[in-house]
Amino acid sequence: MNIHEYQSKAILKSYGVNVPEGYPAFSVEEAVENAKKLGTPVVVVKAQIHAGGRGKAGGVKIAHSPEEAGAFAKELLGKTLVTKQTGPAGKVVNRLLIEAGSNIKKEYYLSFVLDRKTARVVMMGSEEGGMEIEKVAAEMPDKILKETIDPAIGLAAFQATRMAYGLHLPKEAVRKATKLMSCLYQAFVGKDCSLAEINPLVLTEEGDVIALDAKLNFDDSALFRHPDIEELRDVTEEDPKELAAAKEGLNYVNLGGDVACMVNGAGLAMATVDIIKYYGGEPANFLDVGGDSTPEKIAAAFRIMLDGGQAKGIFVNIFGGINKCDLVAEGIVEAAKIISPDGKSLPVPVVVRLEGTNVERGREILKNTPIENVIMAPTMEGGAETIVKLVKEAEQA
Repeated sequence: MNIHEYQSKAILKSYGVNVPEGYPAFSVEEAVENAKKLGTPVVVVKAQIHAGGRGKAGGVKIAHSPEEAGAFAKELLGKTLVTKQTGPAGKVVNRLLIEAGSNIKKEYYLSFVLDRKTARVVMMGSEEGGMEIEKVAAEMPDKILKETIDPAIGLAAFQATRMAYGLHLPKEAVRKATKLMSCLYQAFVGKDCSLAEINPLVLTEEGDVIALDAKLNFDDSALFRHPDIEELRDVTEEDPKELAAAKEGLNYVNLGGDVACMVNGAGLAMATVDIIKYYGGEPANFLDVGGDSTPEKIAAAFRIMLDGGQAKGIFVNIFGGINKCDLVAEGIVEAAKIISPDGKSLPVPVVVRLEGTNVERGREILKNTPIENVIMAPTMEGGAETIVKLVKEAEQA
C-alpha cells in the first residue's frame, strides 16, 4: 500500500525524523490559508499523487507569497499530471502539500528496503540525491552505498556513522544525519514498511539535515496490525480493477496491454506474461487466482479482466495442483452466464490451456459448452501464440 508524501512525512515526524513544516490542502482557499500559516518567504506547492517525477512534470511550484501559492494551487488542482511513473494516462491532482521552503546546500539519497537475497533490511545512500535512484544504479553503481542490517541488533551506530561519512557530510552534520537514519529505521520497522525513501535528503545552508521528500510503502500483509495506516489509503490513486480483485482474493496488477491472462501461481503468471510478449502481444495484466479457485472466483476474475474494454482477448493458463481444472472450466461457463445476455458468449476470444488435476473433466466441460469463442490449446506456447494472433486480427478487422 502507498500513501501520499504529506502522510509519509507526518509518520516520519512522529518518529523524530526532521521534516519541513507543511500542511495538506484540498482547495485553493486552503492553500492560501496554509501559506499564510507558514509565514515563510518561500513556500513550496507540491502536487500529491502516488508517483515520482512530479517536479519534472510541473507538479512542484515555488511561491513567494500566499497569493502566488493560491495561483499555483488553482493551476495544479484538477490537473492531470503525467510522469514516467504514471504512464500516458497520468494522474489527477486532488490534493496538495503546502510546505515551507528550505535553503538547500546539498542533496543526498537515503532509503531502507528489503533485500530478498539476504532476507535483511538494507540501508542505501548516495550523494546523487534528487535523481532517480534507478538511473544512478544503472549509470553510476559505485555511487550507491549499502549497509546490511542484522535484525537481531537493528541499525548499529557504527553503520549510520559509516554511511554519513561515506556520503561526505560535513563533520558538524554527521550526528544529525545519524539520528535521522536511526529514526527512519525505527519507522520502517515499526510500521512494517516495504520501502522508506527520502529523496532528496538535504543539508541546508544552516547546517540542518532534512527529509525534503519522503515516500513510504507498506506490506499489505501486515496492514491488519496498522489500522491507522489503512485509514490513510487514497482509493482515487489506485486502479479500480486492482481494488476489486483484492476484495475477491485475487492478485491482480494492471499492465496496460490488451491481452489479458488468468493463471494460477505467481511464477506461472510471470512466465505467461513473458510468453505473451515473446509472441508479440501486450499483456493487459498479471492475475494469479491462487490455489483455491471456485467457479465464482473465476467468474469474478473474468468480470475484472473484461471491465472497461481494455482486454481484447483472454489467455487462461492453468496448471492444476490444488486447483482443479474442472472448477476452472465451470467458472468460465459461469462467467459467460453472468456477462452475456444469452449466457452463451463472451465479448472477446478466450484461449484455454488446462493441465493437472481433473484436466480431462475440465476439457470435457469446455468442449461441450455452448460458448462459441472458447478455444482449447494443448500447450502454453500454442495458447499464447493463438491468443496474440486472435487479438491482432480483431484489431485489424
